[in-house]
Amino acid sequence: MSRDIRLKERWDVLVEKLSSQFSDGDALELDAIIYLVGLQELGQYHRKFKKDAKLDLMHIAICRLLEPYGYYEFDFFDEEGWPHYKVKEELPLLKSGEQSVLMKEALVDYFIEKEYIT
Repeated sequence: MSRDIRLKERWDVLVEKLSSQFSDGDALELDAIIYLVGLQELGQYHRKFKKDAKLDLMHIAICRLLEPYGYYEFDFFDEEGWPHYKVKEELPLLKSGEQSVLMKEALVDYFIEKEYIT
């Protein structure tokens, strides 16, 4: 089976499972799933986040998701428990569609690692 077909199948399973768990079945979009990863990585589920903090959560998620690809490396947790990453390698210039594929692949890998999907 081609890599693209396998990724699409896994992505569809992930979206369906997360959507049923977090949005009453309405399909979650890529940004919403990235946000969920940021929330998971921060681990402060009880808090309400303002817009800037939500963007910070998405940044945490992107760093964590791209860490296995060699783009970021975990650095430290600050006094409020927020993880910080340092850039190891600059991201290549990617077209919008290529960015989406990279993030979908990274999300699928993340949720496989967390044993949420297979």
